[in-house]
Amino acid sequence: MRKTLLIVAALYSAGTLAADPAPPAAPPKQPDLAKLQAALEGDKPDSVAPSAIPGLYEVVVGGQVLYVSEDGRFAVQGDILDLGSRDNLTDHRRGELRGKAIKALGENNMVVFGPEGPVKHTITVFTDIDCGYCRKMHSQMADYNKEGIKIRYLWFPREGIGSESYKKAVSVWCATDRREAMTKAKRGESIENKTCDNPVQAEYELGQKLGVRGTPSMILESGEMLPGYVPPTQLAQLLAEQKSQGPKATARP
Repeated sequence: MRKTLLIVAALYSAGTLAADPAPPAAPPKQPDLAKLQAALEGDKPDSVAPSAIPGLYEVVVGGQVLYVSEDGRFAVQGDILDLGSRDNLTDHRRGELRGKAIKALGENNMVVFGPEGPVKHTITVFTDIDCGYCRKMHSQMADYNKEGIKIRYLWFPREGIGSESYKKAVSVWCATDRREAMTKAKRGESIENKTCDNPVQAEYELGQKLGVRGTPSMILESGEMLPGYVPPTQLAQLLAEQKSQGPKATARP
């Protein structure tokens, strides 16, 4: 009997020990960012996280990705490539950031041309009214829509705030029928000059933040940025291939 009681007591003790809560995990290390913030003239990073490489930290600043050593002495501007999977981890991360920024902006701040039938793919395009290839792309809008591609326009007047292209963008946005005004402006036709509350400057600045350097610049559903004009059939094939591959996750330690 005494032996049985000892066994029960031992089991109870073991169970009690097993049920004890684990000590809280230590917070992840953070790099010394003093030198980086001095170089950025006080701008604070949007986020800081360990990268896939031990001792190197990913720092997002103004939508751009760079890497900093733990002691804060070295900063690296470039891409991390996973040689095993052959994935560009940095580019995937940029895609995540673009996707979040576009989602936060909302479709109500875009000029949208969607297909009459089912939407197979959605792309977001930074456009300029007077850009030649932007006009060529828009002239084929019916063909893009036939491929099931919905095109959502954001503004990126390449000559900057206050330029003629900027004023045209504002007039299109302030028009009673934005889609009609966009099509006329893209054809080189004159439209009524109008002003109102508009997202043109904010979207231009967002494009700069996301690394847009020219127009048209397409943001795909994956967040990948595709600069330049792509014909409707070729774009549909590219989007179908990308969708079949599925989303790629950014590797984290």
